[in-house]
Amino acid sequence: MTSDRAYHHGDLRRAVLTAALDVIRTEGPAALSLRDLARRAGVSHAAPAHHFKDRTGLLTAIAAEGYALFADALAAAPDLRERGVAYVRFARAHPAHFQVMFQPDLYRADDPDLLAAKARATTELRAGVADLPPTDDPRLTGVAAWSLAHGFATLLLSGNLDDAMGDRDPEEAFRLVGRLLFSPGDAPGR
Repeated sequence: MTSDRAYHHGDLRRAVLTAALDVIRTEGPAALSLRDLARRAGVSHAAPAHHFKDRTGLLTAIAAEGYALFADALAAAPDLRERGVAYVRFARAHPAHFQVMFQPDLYRADDPDLLAAKARATTELRAGVADLPPTDDPRLTGVAAWSLAHGFATLLLSGNLDDAMGDRDPEEAFRLVGRLLFSPGDAPGR
């Protein structure tokens, strides 16, 4: 492999990101190696560093991309319950992004692209809670909603809900869990 080939690969950045997401999905973030990703992408071992500098830079790019996709998914949901469903749907569709996004020790938390994407996602999460009746502590209401969606998604992805779920569609199961815990008109914390 020559360095000339590495720079005429096409979209090397996307190829490395895609390969990294595959590794994370099947083996977890700890298994990532820029050298292995270069081999998978068919480029020189130094080529990925051109786009990401190092492993942390790659994981930062994955987290930023994940938060941007996540914000888009949440923005499309009309209310809090459906934002929770969108949360679960996102985790199922993007399990590698999901794993990285919520492990800030893996990436550069001060990266401008990451901060912008994370701010958008946070705004979308909070927008869903804004529709609820007022409570004594709106921030804790948001934490309750986030905990329910994140906990459900995490348990689902890790296989811990397999027995409880049976053949149920995860999105419908999440809607049912929401109805079981919060009857219509009730707000958490009231």
